[in-house]
Amino acid sequence: MLVLITYDVCVTTDGGTRRLRRIAKVCLDYGLRVQNSVFECEVDPAQFAFLKNELLDIYEPDSDSLRFYMLGKKGRQRVEHFGAKTTVDVLSDSLIL
Repeated sequence: MLVLITYDVCVTTDGGTRRLRRIAKVCLDYGLRVQNSVFECEVDPAQFAFLKNELLDIYEPDSDSLRFYMLGKKGRQRVEHFGAKTTVDVLSDSLIL
């Protein structure tokens, strides 16, 4: 299923910059960065549960925000992209030559 993850981390609090880097690193392990704090992740339900728990362990609920948008199995068909960045489809585009 396709999951869109967005986050806003307060970097003015203690450890904010470190949390920001850690959240981005975890998201990169599961998907692609499509904007600065937005990731598209193609995961199965078990992977999503693990990913979500990892992120919830990192973020600070009093100052940070995490949002998960579950777009489902046909999520790629629901995405329209316009603009400069090219879109990579991790399921059909070859990443290894």
